[in-house]
Amino acid sequence: MAISDLKLPEGVIAHTFTSPAVLADQLAAAVAVQLTDAIQQQGTATLVVSGGRSPVAFFHSLIKQPVDWSRVVVSLADERWVPVEHADSNAGLLKKHLLQGPAAKARFVGLYNVAANLEEAAQQADRQLAELPPIDVLILGMGDDGHTASLFPDSPNLASALDLNNQRRCWPMLAPTVPHQRLSMSRSLLNSAKHTVLSIQGLAKLNTLNTALAGDDVAALPIRAFLQPTLEIYWCP
Repeated sequence: MAISDLKLPEGVIAHTFTSPAVLADQLAAAVAVQLTDAIQQQGTATLVVSGGRSPVAFFHSLIKQPVDWSRVVVSLADERWVPVEHADSNAGLLKKHLLQGPAAKARFVGLYNVAANLEEAAQQADRQLAELPPIDVLILGMGDDGHTASLFPDSPNLASALDLNNQRRCWPMLAPTVPHQRLSMSRSLLNSAKHTVLSIQGLAKLNTLNTALAGDDVAALPIRAFLQPTLEIYWCP
């Protein structure tokens, strides 16, 4: 199966690439253009990315693009509730792989806070995200279980986090894998992005996407919340 075999909603565009390296380079080039356009139009640009291992090649390619990073704000769609120094920290991943060289000039708005518990940490992140400018570019990933950001099926708070009428920006979530405690931007905040890309690799993810397209239960497969115009999907085998 190829992504061209899927019945995508009208207004959703799919791009196929031969390898992860080519996908990373092409995505980086496209994002750089979008960030530069935003800077020219409004003086600044806001980029929200996902963590995990998958985006690392994209980060490395993006650093090489001609972007005025001093005018860019970078944030995370989700975070593991661990210190930045921890190996599982998404903020730590960004500091190591994206916020380097010219991109070190970007302003980073993280989600992690030291707090008594996860709910308190999420409330602190929610207040910090109130200062986040409107999102120009959002890069999402997807798990084989259909989660995106840290909007996991069966997680407590999922229904509230998916509620478009709920304007809270950050929610405490639980993942089925360690570290279990997560912080996630809400659907309403993620949905406000001007440009959204779903970047996925492999046949397993393609099968999950195919399943998501065949139904409408957003809680069962939260990625369904974002399969709408003007989403762009970047995929490679």
